[in-house]
Amino acid sequence: MSNLSVVHPNAKIGSNVTISPFTMVAEDVEIGDNCWIGPNVSIMDGVRIGNNCKVFPGAILGATPQDLKYEGEESILEIADNVIIREYCTINRGTKANYKTYIGKNSLIMAYVHVAHDCIIGNNCILSNNVNLAGHIELAPYVIVGGMTAVHQFVNIGIHSFIGGGSLVRKDVPPYVKAAREPLSYVGINSVGLRRRGFDAAQIKTIQDIYRILFVRGYNTKQALKFIHEEFPTSDEKSTILEFIQQSNRGLMRGFSRLA
Repeated sequence: MSNLSVVHPNAKIGSNVTISPFTMVAEDVEIGDNCWIGPNVSIMDGVRIGNNCKVFPGAILGATPQDLKYEGEESILEIADNVIIREYCTINRGTKANYKTYIGKNSLIMAYVHVAHDCIIGNNCILSNNVNLAGHIELAPYVIVGGMTAVHQFVNIGIHSFIGGGSLVRKDVPPYVKAAREPLSYVGINSVGLRRRGFDAAQIKTIQDIYRILFVRGYNTKQALKFIHEEFPTSDEKSTILEFIQQSNRGLMRGFSRLA
């Protein structure tokens, strides 16, 4: 710990933690073992950092929500193990809606990302440079969001999905897909990511066939769900897709359409 850092004596700091010069750690903070905190980082009250995390210069963690409904209630920002937070990220803590903002284990948050209050980021996610998440957004595990993407509040993004860079995400994005264009649309399934994560050819074909019904063949959502439910054999992939769609509150992004 540098003599040039300011660490409150009541902060709970694990073993083998490096806190670099000009970094501030507030009183109600917990930092796990084997973490590296770079210079000029601000870690405010309510932050809980797991083990083996790295926080790069200029990041501000746990600032109060940018929400006029926030009334000073106690809340936290929880960062799980093995998370990397790059330069100048801002991650706010929760409000009374959830009392928590959460970053899942093994996630990479690249430079200049903003994660607003009450967001839930699943394990093994990647947020590329300059991604901006509004409040109450939920990313399932293994989501990758391309740089310069903005996501509307209350949007959900399904497991193993990939969002192209520069996107505006206003609607829910279902599992296993690639999404891009403006307005945001289905452009195929995330087959490369699925293969990397151990999905076999049969599983990938099932996912492709389901999304052809949902997004390509011209069915409305009600018709597509009925067809998928009745005609496709039971599988984990089918169940995951149907459950996501049935629980969607904002509605789904657009289906496939050819560019003019």
